[in-house]
Amino acid sequence: MAEGPRELLRRHGLRPKRSWGQSFLGDPDALARIAEAVHLSPGEVVVELGPGLGHLTRALLATGATVVAVERDRDMVRVLEGLGLPNLRIVAANAANVRFAELAGIPQVAVCGNLPYHLTSSILFEVLAQRREVSRAVFTLQKEVVTRLAARPGNRDYGLLTVLLGLYFDIEELFTLPSRMFHPPPKVDSAVVRLTTRASPRAPVHGDERFVRLVKAAFAQRRKTLWNSLRSDEGLASPERVRAALEAAGVDPTRRAETLSIEEFAAIERAL
Repeated sequence: MAEGPRELLRRHGLRPKRSWGQSFLGDPDALARIAEAVHLSPGEVVVELGPGLGHLTRALLATGATVVAVERDRDMVRVLEGLGLPNLRIVAANAANVRFAELAGIPQVAVCGNLPYHLTSSILFEVLAQRREVSRAVFTLQKEVVTRLAARPGNRDYGLLTVLLGLYFDIEELFTLPSRMFHPPPKVDSAVVRLTTRASPRAPVHGDERFVRLVKAAFAQRRKTLWNSLRSDEGLASPERVRAALEAAGVDPTRRAETLSIEEFAAIERAL
């Protein structure tokens, strides 16, 4: 049986770097469930982001997959190298600044990882930007973030990333991991989410960049009406064009962003 995080850190004379948000999951059952959620086939390549001490790495390798582990902490890299595991390739790099499929050497790749909370947004935006090269992604994130990603319109948790990711991915909140399962335990619980790339966007858009700008403007001031939020972004379109686009899309300008479906946001973008 693999050593737990506490014992492994002690043996290597290491301590968790709190400034990097390091918190390690060593529960074998939880790790197996995360690996299972990626739906890996024997011989398939998966890119693991932030493998840390290698506990999830082992669970991924147990599926018969080949793991490309991206780790920026040189101390953790030395631990991983010392494991001597077959079918494991370690890349010393920041997970928020790599091309996933390029590292794997294939056109489209599965991505997985227990992510540091402070890097969550950066990595999710990278997955969004690289969506054509990502088949699916399974991440352990702060539970509050997973709840937001899976939220439905009209819910106060529904927001920017819900819409942007929801256009291109099917989002599933899988299960919760209490903070006590980690070492050191974070102040909040975590949850596992799966993003599966859709064969086509949930609704057609004419311009990806304009869609992102539209949604960002809509949620920039959540308490304001959609009309007031969108016209505040002068670079999006003139107030006249914004008003006309809302009318063409059949969207009441007095609604708030959190009430709009992804399809309605797409309709406004097309009208613009």
